[in-house]
Amino acid sequence: LHSSGFWRQKSLLDTARFTLPSNNWHRRKHQDSRAVWKHEAVQKYLEAVIKEYQQARHLLNADAVNYFEQKTLARRCVDLSPIAAAFQEIKEAEKEAQELEAMCRELDSRHEKQLLELALEEKETLDKKISMLCRKLFQRLVPKEKYDGSHVVLEVTAGRTTGGDICQQFTKEVFEMYQNYAEYKRWTFDIVNYMPSEKGGLHHAAAHISGDDVYRHLKYEGGTHRVQRIPQTGLSSRMQRIHTGTMSVIVLPQPEEVDVKVDPKDLRIDTFRAKGAGGQHVNKTNSAVRVVHLPTGLTVECQQERSQLLNKEVALQTLRAKLYQQVIEKQLSQEQNTRKLQLGTRAQAERIRTYNFTQDRVTDHRISYDARNIKVIVA
Repeated sequence: LHSSGFWRQKSLLDTARFTLPSNNWHRRKHQDSRAVWKHEAVQKYLEAVIKEYQQARHLLNADAVNYFEQKTLARRCVDLSPIAAAFQEIKEAEKEAQELEAMCRELDSRHEKQLLELALEEKETLDKKISMLCRKLFQRLVPKEKYDGSHVVLEVTAGRTTGGDICQQFTKEVFEMYQNYAEYKRWTFDIVNYMPSEKGGLHHAAAHISGDDVYRHLKYEGGTHRVQRIPQTGLSSRMQRIHTGTMSVIVLPQPEEVDVKVDPKDLRIDTFRAKGAGGQHVNKTNSAVRVVHLPTGLTVECQQERSQLLNKEVALQTLRAKLYQQVIEKQLSQEQNTRKLQLGTRAQAERIRTYNFTQDRVTDHRISYDARNIKVIVA
């Protein structure tokens, strides 16, 4: 798949590689980026961001704040540095473009025609560079969601009630489309489940996709996808009509690691005498430990070791394991809710996108957007 994100910000196909019917699309795209860049409100916001970045750097360099404020300012500088760099780069490119424009106005004689052509070519290259920098800047300004940097589990399932073989074949094509896109993005695409149909299609498949910002690019793909196409030639005349089917896509974020931190202030630690086997030591010392996690009410006891210190360490390890299990169960619950939300009832009325092969058109119904060259999109 050679295109991305025409449905949403970086969703599936890169906008810069996507083909629309009009040959002037790239030019309109550049003009749109420049128009947003030149908007008064955008300029004011960016100037405020650059001012904040410069003030934060000044305070850090002057050692005018305490340790905790330094950490906060340092993090803020890291966040704002790419924006400031892109802003400065655009300004410098614009200045260079203005100088070229001034030079072009002075090159009027026939003897300077060749030089004028070179200057105009360089000006066009600069304009494209500025538009590209503007788009990158706007991408950096978009706030990231919680799991944007996560790996994902992607599942595809053929529709159960509509489409038949047509839908199963389309499900296979969509799965391969995501596989090709992962290769294009240099992600790792590991198939964990694959259930082919008897006639070469696909009932269900799942893959673990890992790489940079996978969920950010694929999070809007979840939902019901509809296909409209005429079956392959060689079928009976009754079959030579447009068939409609559906398949579903589910995209679940997979955080790499769950970090369980236990604040000592949230713990109540009690000691008591151990019970059971252990000789005289059992009744003489308060070696057993009970740890209560106040926010959740979880209670853990340990009296296996003779040392109170060892019992406390074992109890804390057990508590962390239980808290980790709670986090995992919460994530699984969220995944199930996400799965239900994306899957819906698989009805055509809930479709998010239609692939109409007869009209060479892909429509995203959420933003009422049409795109052409369907074979390139699905390739």
